[in-house]
Amino acid sequence: MENKFMEEAILEAKKAFKKGEVPVGAVIVKNNKIIAKAHNLVERKQNACFHAEIIAITKAAKKIRNWRLSECDLYVTLEPCQMCMGAIKNSRIRNVYYSVNRTDDDKKNNLIFIPEYNETCLNEIQSFFKGRRG
Repeated sequence: MENKFMEEAILEAKKAFKKGEVPVGAVIVKNNKIIAKAHNLVERKQNACFHAEIIAITKAAKKIRNWRLSECDLYVTLEPCQMCMGAIKNSRIRNVYYSVNRTDDDKKNNLIFIPEYNETCLNEIQSFFKGRRG
């Protein structure tokens, strides 16, 4: 099946590859039109946050002047990492389409829950948000 948005993401991934980056490309679509596209720039920028998805989200938010991308879909060549999934969820992106699964090694994490501090941290978070909802 032909998908012009995934094809655009692949073109972005090729740009990353030519720059010596991990070849990942991302495209954000709203109302069947591309509003942002990007590719990895981690090596060039020497910054672990410059993943294609994060860059595309930043561009899309700037373009529509709203950080909420709830009417947008993301096309990306590689299954998003945890950092990118956090940004995707926080920006309210509707759907994520990807073409390659991450390997098990890529999915490993080093999250360690410390239950002794759960109540203290929860109280702080709840205090912060009191009166902010609505």
